[in-house]
Amino acid sequence: MPTSVRSWIRSVIAFDVATIEQEIADLEQRMARPGFWDNRAQATQVTQTLEQKRSLLSKVTEASTETEDIELLHSMAMEANDADELSALDDRIARLEQRVRQLAIELTFSDPYDREDCYLSINAGAGGTDSHDWAEMLLRMYGRFCERQGYKAALLDVSSAEEAGIRSATLEVKGRYAYGNLKSEKGVHRLVRLSPFDSAHRRHTSFAAVSVIPVTQEEEVSIDPNDLRIDTYRSSGAGGQHVNVTDSAVRITHMPTGIVVSCQNERSQRQNKETAMRVLRSRLAELLRQQEAERIEELQGELKTIEWGSQIRSYVLHPYQMVKDHRTNHETGSIDAVLDGDLSSFIEAFLTWDGQS
Repeated sequence: MPTSVRSWIRSVIAFDVATIEQEIADLEQRMARPGFWDNRAQATQVTQTLEQKRSLLSKVTEASTETEDIELLHSMAMEANDADELSALDDRIARLEQRVRQLAIELTFSDPYDREDCYLSINAGAGGTDSHDWAEMLLRMYGRFCERQGYKAALLDVSSAEEAGIRSATLEVKGRYAYGNLKSEKGVHRLVRLSPFDSAHRRHTSFAAVSVIPVTQEEEVSIDPNDLRIDTYRSSGAGGQHVNVTDSAVRITHMPTGIVVSCQNERSQRQNKETAMRVLRSRLAELLRQQEAERIEELQGELKTIEWGSQIRSYVLHPYQMVKDHRTNHETGSIDAVLDGDLSSFIEAFLTWDGQS
């Protein structure tokens, strides 16, 4: 195994096993106490943390064992000058590198919401038809990313534009560390290309904003029904026999904050209302977390740049091909792969940068 690869893998799995084992034991003792399930929300959080710790310990142990096995076999193959065995080990090392890379990302997760499901919303910005098309390209990109990760992504709501693309869309993403992986995507995404909608085929710049919020449990946020305005309307786009037939789609406005959510993918008005309420609850919880974070920053005298509304990443298709994240300076020329959902290197770079900032 190359020395640089060995050193990197060893640095990732240099994990305090004794500490994590003690944390697991402490959590198991908490679960064994009488009345543990009386507070269901707290009990659920403990069990999820325990599952996370056990999974992490298992992955570190497996990676450590695999590293030792490869190192031994590599040393033996080198001594025997066995080219076939060395070639076979190259594939095994590549698979180990991928596993350890995912483990390295998981080890950076510290936010209590990182392991939760999330809602990802896309809104077209400046750029007219090009921005609508760009928003739809982003929707496809995140859909492909979810497929790669084994996540389940459901389209809750989409507003189609007149000529092409979409004005907005909301995805519900379910899977382990869905929020932890996708939180790096919050912000404005910029596209530079020769416009397919310009008869002169000139270069255009388009913008779309992406927001990502963790799914919030019902117990975390209380909503006064008197604060809500609920409207129903007919669904648009693909969705089965009920689309454009019944007023099944639901739009909910939280009047004190002005937050508006909608859902049209379910088959009944009741189901759409329940889903929209879950989204609203999560958005209100995120708003409260942001307000608390800003209050703490003001008390500390430190105001960080707010990412929402700022350009976080550029995707340039012309005059050259490049995707660059302006927070981490990570970039790649493989723009087709990125637009096909290969976001792992950008997520890893963001988590490393975020942990140091």
